[in-house]
Parts: sequence; structure tokens; C-alpha cells
Amino acid sequence: MKTNIYLLLLCVVPLFSSAQDKPTVIPLWAKGAPGFESRRNEPEQAKDYWVKNIHNPSLTVFTPPAGKANGAAIVICPGGGHRLLVYTAEGIEPAKYLNSLGVTVFVLKYRLGRDTLSPYKIDVHAKQDGYRAMRLVRSKAAEYGLDTNRIGMMGFSAGGEVVDMVAFGDGKGDPNAPDPIDRLSAKPKFLIQIYPGPLYIPDVIPADAPPAFLLAANDDPCCAVPVVSLLQRYREAQVPIEVHIYTQGGHGFNMGNRSKLQTISTWPQRMADWLADNNYLSPASAERKKILH
Repeated sequence: MKTNIYLLLLCVVPLFSSAQDKPTVIPLWAKGAPGFESRRNEPEQAKDYWVKNIHNPSLTVFTPPAGKANGAAIVICPGGGHRLLVYTAEGIEPAKYLNSLGVTVFVLKYRLGRDTLSPYKIDVHAKQDGYRAMRLVRSKAAEYGLDTNRIGMMGFSAGGEVVDMVAFGDGKGDPNAPDPIDRLSAKPKFLIQIYPGPLYIPDVIPADAPPAFLLAANDDPCCAVPVVSLLQRYREAQVPIEVHIYTQGGHGFNMGNRSKLQTISTWPQRMADWLADNNYLSPASAERKKILH
């Protein structure tokens, strides 16, 4: 009898652990996206590596292992040409890597302006989702133990265009907004852009632009030029930036773990180094807090 109970526990515990480990999904708006509330219950389409048909934009939360969280947070915007989201390789995989560094990650499913029969516009609805995502994460700082001075954004390809719209726009909250979340700032404190798309790069980078880490391959026909453009404009604005342009790698190498190129397969370590060197992985000292405030 004891043996049977023991075997039963072995079966139950993994199931319980699996349920506990399932990431939390937070809709950006409880009643659905403004103006499209009636579509919030339409199911997403997902297959292999992608997700599309997104009508109820959301954040999926990936938390670091117990005892490892350091208060930093990043909102990740996967790419996919605004037709779909490369959700596994540019959402889940970078989230898990950043979790290993102690970063709490929120992967954004934003509305897709080029999806089949899409009613959405990139510069309106994807932008709106990006703003709301940053404000929503900031509103949950106490719940997740986040330092609001270390909440950043990360974009891949088309997701980088969403990041640009948010980072270089007016991220100030509306103090009179009925929803208290909309009263909060949407401005990220730092940016990570991996082969970002060419749209929505401003002619002039504002002096209060977030420090940035940019990376792409020189033979990327789409997205090496945007990195060079951003570098030049950041330099003109005298805002800190670090840029890595590799000789080869093309477009869409994700986190590099499927590449045979040493530079590409190890690029995440460059990002980890930058995060560490710029104190994004460390709680602020009392002296630094005075400077930040």
C-alpha cells in the first residue's frame, strides 16, 4: 500500500510543479483593447515557432529562478514583420536567458498590422500596445519586486520598430486619465535592439533617450542600416550607446543558438556584459539612488 501511495505522489508532484511553472498571462486591458473590446475572446493562432491573430494584446511573465531576481525587468517585443510573432525564438528563448541573469521578463503579444485581414495599423495599435505594456509593467513593480529605474525594452526586427515608437515618443503619462495605469510613464530606462527594423527611427534622438545596446550582422539586407543610423543619431545626441555589427549572420538569427558562427552563437554574452557593466543587473546603491532621483 505504501509503495502505491509513493508511486501516486511521484505522478502528482510533477503535474503540480508543471502547473505552478506555467507563465502568467496579463491582458493589456482587462476588457480588451480600446475600440476592439468585442474581439478580445477571438483565439490566437499558433504553430511551430509563431503566433498571430492577436486581438487581445497581452504580456506573458517569465520570472527568474527563486532567489535570483535582481529587480531588473525587460519588455520583449518579438519580430515577425508585423504579420506574425516569432514567439518561441524571439520571445520565450530570450526571456529564459534573461531570467538566468536575474531579469524578470514580460513578452509582449502586440497587434499585427500586416496580419491577414488585419484591422490594425502599426503606427497606431502596435504603438498603443507598446506604451500600455511599459505602463502596465511599471504598475506591477511592487508585485514583482521591480526597480522602476531598471525597466527596459528589447526588440527583434519588427519588434524593434515597436520599441522605437515607444522609446523615442512622448512616454509621459496623462495625470487626468481615468485608468491609473495610463497616468504612469511609458519611457523605458534602457533599450536592447537586435537587428531592428527600419521604420520609426526619428531624425533626431532626444537628449533624454534611453541608453541603448544594438546588434546586427553586416550582411543583413534589412536591418544593418537601421543600426548604423541609430548609432549616428545617438552619437549626435551624446546619449550612451554600444553597437556590435558582425561580418555575417544575415537576418533572424534569434538568440544565436542555431548558428554555426561563433560570433553569432555567443552574441547574448555581449548583451549580458553590457547589462552588467551599466549596472542594470545590480540594485542601486544609496548614493546612486540619489543621482537617479
